[in-house]
Amino acid sequence: GLRLVRRLLLEQKHSRTSTHMQQPVFSLTISSPTNIALIKYWGKRDAKINLPINSSVSVTLNQRDLRTVTTVSASRSFSRDRLWLNGEEEDVNASRRVLAVFREVRARAGDLRDPKTGQVLVRKDEWDGLRVWVVSENNFPTAAGLASSAAGYAALTFALSKLYGLPDSLADELSCIARMGSGSACRSLAGGFVAWDMGQRADGVDSRARQVADEAHWPELQVLVLVVSDTKKTVSSTAGMQTSVDTSPLLAHRAAAVVPGRLAEMEAAYQSRDFGKVAELMMRDSNQFHATCLDTYPPVFYMNDASRAIVRMVHALNEAAGETVCGYTFDAGPNAVLLTLKRHLPTVLAAANTHFPPKRPVEATLASESLLAALKSTPLPPKLSSLYPLAPMRGAVSYIYHTDVGPGAMLLPDSESLAGEDGTPLRLAAPAASPPHQKLLLAAIAIAAGCVALKVARK
Repeated sequence: GLRLVRRLLLEQKHSRTSTHMQQPVFSLTISSPTNIALIKYWGKRDAKINLPINSSVSVTLNQRDLRTVTTVSASRSFSRDRLWLNGEEEDVNASRRVLAVFREVRARAGDLRDPKTGQVLVRKDEWDGLRVWVVSENNFPTAAGLASSAAGYAALTFALSKLYGLPDSLADELSCIARMGSGSACRSLAGGFVAWDMGQRADGVDSRARQVADEAHWPELQVLVLVVSDTKKTVSSTAGMQTSVDTSPLLAHRAAAVVPGRLAEMEAAYQSRDFGKVAELMMRDSNQFHATCLDTYPPVFYMNDASRAIVRMVHALNEAAGETVCGYTFDAGPNAVLLTLKRHLPTVLAAANTHFPPKRPVEATLASESLLAALKSTPLPPKLSSLYPLAPMRGAVSYIYHTDVGPGAMLLPDSESLAGEDGTPLRLAAPAASPPHQKLLLAAIAIAAGCVALKVARK
């Protein structure tokens, strides 16, 4: 089963803003990580409840660097459910996936108890009278191929499960609920190395995540994320994979004949900490995944010229080093995720920084002073310049993250809450600035309206 945090930090809060809202507000805050699939799932056999056509495995990235934070608040004073994402309110009822998570968690609701006294704050049969407000923020780009939906729906599921008093014994069911929001979200509930078993049943109860190794299993493993684009991709994962299922013979072959054996090899390699094998398998799988996107009709392109150049650079670096020092994988987007080991990290970072100097210098995005010092003193393998003779693609990468493998979803202290005592967001997105021509048009309309009003007044 999944390893879930058992500690519950919950406070009973009261509104200070109006006399008609003197009902208690129950609130908690959690964080959830993103994950990067090393053997990918692509395609659903049931899109309604997100049942995949193949199993997959991923590493959970450390929340110190990449995470979703979500605060959920419940009160009888709330007239309807509401959701704010990155400071902008979203229509809860417009998202079938959000509604599914709410529905499934509420169906399993238990008593909500004060963790200090054991006092029942909300009885199981009282939940129908309370509505929930959700405030959620990502500290990394949304819908850019960095598994933001996985982190987001894992956060929503985990937060609601704690708010509604679901016991830890329902961990497998929680995995299935997160999967209904976003397939790979079930893998973000746990830390370390996590498999998502596709299952066989039509109702999906056996399609859930399974922790293969926790985050402490392989402390040498390091991750670099090269953000090529932080803009929303033009073809969503949901749309792309459905088109692939409908039109790509290669995808059907991959799911049936390639992935099962590759998964077994990957689990064994990770358990034995065989980096060379893990890197080879993840690169082969990434290449094949994007080949199925090309085999889709019409084709779907997630990688771009910078992505393909990074692939060439990694293979050249491994050859120049005389061993596998790095592996790459690309999800449904152009951004590269590079795996390496601590002893090779300065070399891999130096190669990435030399050949793809980011728009934001690494000094602004890397927190480790020792890593920055090692970067400046680490020479590249002499053979790399001849194996990869291309000129640096300056600015093709926006910025570079460094992280490692981390834990799954967890509760946070109340000091990290994203909501005020009344449940409303502490931060809202700034209104979008109007284009210059629109501002001129609005000014002209205002002047015209003023003139009309003046004429009417004179009459």
